[in-house]
This record gives sequence, structure tokens and C-alpha cells, in this order.
Amino acid sequence: MKINPVYKQETKVSARSFRFPLVIFLFNCILALVALLDMYSMITQVKRTAEIQYSSFLSLYIFVATVEFTLLLFLVPAITAGTISGERERQTLDLMLTTSMSPTDIVLGKLLASLSTVLLLIVSSFPIIALVFIYGGVMVKDIALLLLCYGMTALLTGSIGIFCSSSFKKTTIATVVSYCLTAALVIGTVAVNHLASLLLRVTAVQGGRGSGNFFYLLLLNPASTFRTVLNSQIGSQAMLENFFPWLLYKPESLIIEHWFIAGLGVQFALSVLFLRLAVEKVKPCKRMR
Repeated sequence: MKINPVYKQETKVSARSFRFPLVIFLFNCILALVALLDMYSMITQVKRTAEIQYSSFLSLYIFVATVEFTLLLFLVPAITAGTISGERERQTLDLMLTTSMSPTDIVLGKLLASLSTVLLLIVSSFPIIALVFIYGGVMVKDIALLLLCYGMTALLTGSIGIFCSSSFKKTTIATVVSYCLTAALVIGTVAVNHLASLLLRVTAVQGGRGSGNFFYLLLLNPASTFRTVLNSQIGSQAMLENFFPWLLYKPESLIIEHWFIAGLGVQFALSVLFLRLAVEKVKPCKRMR
């Protein structure tokens, strides 16, 4: 089986560096601290009131899963934004292009090496998430769906980081732009829906409820698929609906009924588009122009 040489080299370098185990240690320390503090607060409440509410134990799963999802959104662009631009700064990208490797091999090798690191972070954190198994309510199937959601989020944000890294010569600029694009997907789509719902309410279109077809923009948002996974496992989140009332008035269609699958498909297509653009940026003929 032929292994991508860039992927092989990057994994060797990352496995031998001190930074790799340090990131895993800090990542899991943050999750463990959050989980233990949440468990301590729930146990203290039980001692004070002498009442056991199993819904509060499920909130531990929601809280830890949300913290890990947020950490992924911050870590993956930082890991991938310096892959191609770092080669340019070290003046080794031109040497790589003179070998038999194609620009596609370089981009995919860099992406797979970064995703391997992220996947190891996700897998290493599952014992902390599995604390909820002590109290029940969450099945192994639910953890598998959560893993799939995390993987797609890492792929999408990693593709954005690779695209920005191939588009800019400086790692700092690539990192900033990758964070901006990620924020546009996560926060920008929500802001557009909220603004659209306010405009429809003012103009009294559709009874002033919902955001209309702008709701489908949330298919680009990895946070929407993550919320769908939690809703299918735990139930409705009334707090979000209080902040964003247009969530109660979704358009009725087949896409809405299969929102999780549709969201994964759209985000995968967007990831492929970013990777394709990154390959075009790395090609020598494109760079000469």
C-alpha cells in the first residue's frame, strides 16, 4: 500500500516533537477539569437537596461535548493554517514541487497529517465523555454519531485552514483569515438568519415568523449539525429557541427531515471545494501567474 510521503514525514515529525503530547495533555486536562467541576457541582446539589435529577447528569454530557466542539473550532484552523505557508517561509515548497509529488499529494498529505492529530485528540477525550455512562441515558451509538460530527467539523475547518495557508505567504495572515472564514460559517449564518427573521417580522411576510429560505444557510454551519446530534440524543434545547425564535419555524421539506445527513453532505462538498482551490493555489503555473 502506497503511503503519501508528505503524510508519512509529517506524522513522524509530529510524533517525535514535544509539542504533540503537550497539546494532547492540555486538551484533555481542560476537558477533565470541566467535567470534574460539573460533576462536583451536581453532587453538592444532591447532598444539599437530597434529590437526584438524572437530567442534570445528562447535562454533563452536553456541556463536555460542547466544550470539545468549541476547542476543535479553535484548534483545527491553528494546526492547518501553517502547513503550506510554513513551507513557503522555510523556502522548501519549491523543492517539494520539483519531486514526483503532485500538488494534490502535497495538499492531501498536509491535511491528513493534521487530521490525524485532531482524530487522536478526539479519541483520547472519549473516556472523559464516557463518564456519563455511569448514570446512563447515552448509548454507544450516540457517541459514534458525535464522533462523526466531530470528524466532519475537523475536515471542514481543516480544509479552510489548508486553503488559507496555500493562498497567503505568511502563516499569521493565513491563521487570521482561516479564523474569519470559520466564524463566518458558524456565527455569520446564524446572524443572517436572525437578521432575516427581523426583516420578515417588520414587513409581516409569512406572518413575521421564521427566516424563510435563509434557514438553509445553516447547512453550511457545523454547529447546526452538532446541535442536531444533541437534540436527537437529549431532546429540545429551549434556551437556544428563546435566543433564536426563528428556530421554531423551520421550512417544511425533505432536507429539514434529514437535516443531519444533508448538513454532512453540504459540508463535505464545501470541504472538497476548499481543497480543490488549495491545489490550484499550490500549482506552479498558478503561482507564476
